[in-house]
Amino acid sequence: MKSLTNKEEEIMTLFWKRGPLFVKEILETFDDPKPHINTVSTNVRSLEEKGFVGHRAYGTTYQYYPIISKQEYQKRALKGVINKYFNSSYLGLVSSLVKEEEISIEELKALIRQVEESDK
Repeated sequence: MKSLTNKEEEIMTLFWKRGPLFVKEILETFDDPKPHINTVSTNVRSLEEKGFVGHRAYGTTYQYYPIISKQEYQKRALKGVINKYFNSSYLGLVSSLVKEEEISIEELKALIRQVEESDK
């Protein structure tokens, strides 16, 4: 999966929250000083080239919509982090979280119980 810039991810978050949008509607969500409309349009076209959004034409205006869900993006992004930083090892990730005390042993046990119960 191609990675997103911070601005692209910010725009994708808008799509996930609000659904289909025109570039002008995206621009309205930014605080002042607002970026130039061409900058926002370039970001959206980049998202389309990367396969994150599609568009519908209304005359000479395009309305863009998300193609990939937030959950799918999170899943792919997490998989990329695990592959890149933990040598494709989910166990390595969990072990790191436990060692860095980001997750306690009790929380880990609760997670194991939750997974076991969902398999039934």
